[in-house]
Amino acid sequence: MGQGSIDSVVAGFIPLLDSALLVVAATRGFAEDQNIDLRLIRETSWANIRDRIAVGHFDVAHMLGPMPIAASLKITTLAVPMKAAMFLGLGGNAITVSSALWADMQAEGADEAGEPGATGLALARLVRKRADAGRPPLRFGVVHPFSGHAYELRYWLAGVGIHPDRDVEISILPPPLMPDALTMHQIDGYCVGEPWNTLSVIGGRGRIVTFKEAIWRASPEKVLGVTDSWAERNPDVLHRLIRALMQAADWCADPANLEDLAGLLAGPEFLDCTPAACLPALRGRLSLGREGPEVEADVFRVSGHEAHCPDPRHGLWFYSQMVRWGQTGFVPAHLPLVRAIYSPDIYAAALGIAPPALRSADPGSRFFDGVPFDEAHVQDYVNGFAIRS
Repeated sequence: MGQGSIDSVVAGFIPLLDSALLVVAATRGFAEDQNIDLRLIRETSWANIRDRIAVGHFDVAHMLGPMPIAASLKITTLAVPMKAAMFLGLGGNAITVSSALWADMQAEGADEAGEPGATGLALARLVRKRADAGRPPLRFGVVHPFSGHAYELRYWLAGVGIHPDRDVEISILPPPLMPDALTMHQIDGYCVGEPWNTLSVIGGRGRIVTFKEAIWRASPEKVLGVTDSWAERNPDVLHRLIRALMQAADWCADPANLEDLAGLLAGPEFLDCTPAACLPALRGRLSLGREGPEVEADVFRVSGHEAHCPDPRHGLWFYSQMVRWGQTGFVPAHLPLVRAIYSPDIYAAALGIAPPALRSADPGSRFFDGVPFDEAHVQDYVNGFAIRS
């Protein structure tokens, strides 16, 4: 890009693998090439990310996919209208349990390779036996109530007959605290983004039992969150930032850069971990246990428009889960608002591409239980689960 004024953009992020596009754009010159001084601020919790972007400390943020919806519908605190300007990648989460719980699940026939159906049924048998014996319920950690992690864990548990609000306990913890909480027996398992699953595996503290790609194939995780007011005041800056992040995505997707990427993300100012903890997900080869097995999957994908272009169908599915689990009632007027939050228009304008060209094929039944999501009948979809439960 030619010479011109430099625009400062302050971005909040949480130490997770899927902050990669922001980290690379800021440190490898892609933001600078777009005349942007991209300043990253590391935060400790998703609540802090939400609050600081709401009060103007951050211009944009590495944000949980459902969070802009919860904020725009005013069903969370410090709510302001937001947009999901782009996805920061697909996948990235996994469910890890303590070594002791995994041994019990193995005895109940859990699938060694992480297939969510068989593994979940083994957990369900164990949950029933614990209840019959008068033992306390298992405790699981998620990162925020309005998160893909919470909805994926709940969807998986409910899909195998475990009621997330009656049969187990679910607590909120920041991602970096999950492995230590497992070690200290504060929780029995958790759903979190990488590398905080792999770190428990490497340390012999836990075992990955299934992962996001197996539960909800080709699903988004984090978004570039931005308030409506900032986006309306700074459309050109936002477009240039998206272009910088897409250049960073191409760099991250190049296998020749994976070692450098792992080393960069592992730095103390970013994830503060070992490069070895970052590499499995970056390579798409996740070790479920300390001794294996290793599974191949798009654990964290940053390539192609599907990985980055907002899709209203994904926003509507997140909304369906908010309704399903009682975080909000179903309101028909919410549906166009959710579609607008997950509209591809900002992304398409930044790249100079017509939005229809970016829409992927209908995902259909991408969930492990084979139940299709019908974006045209969201209330019927939610009610169907109530009938089956």
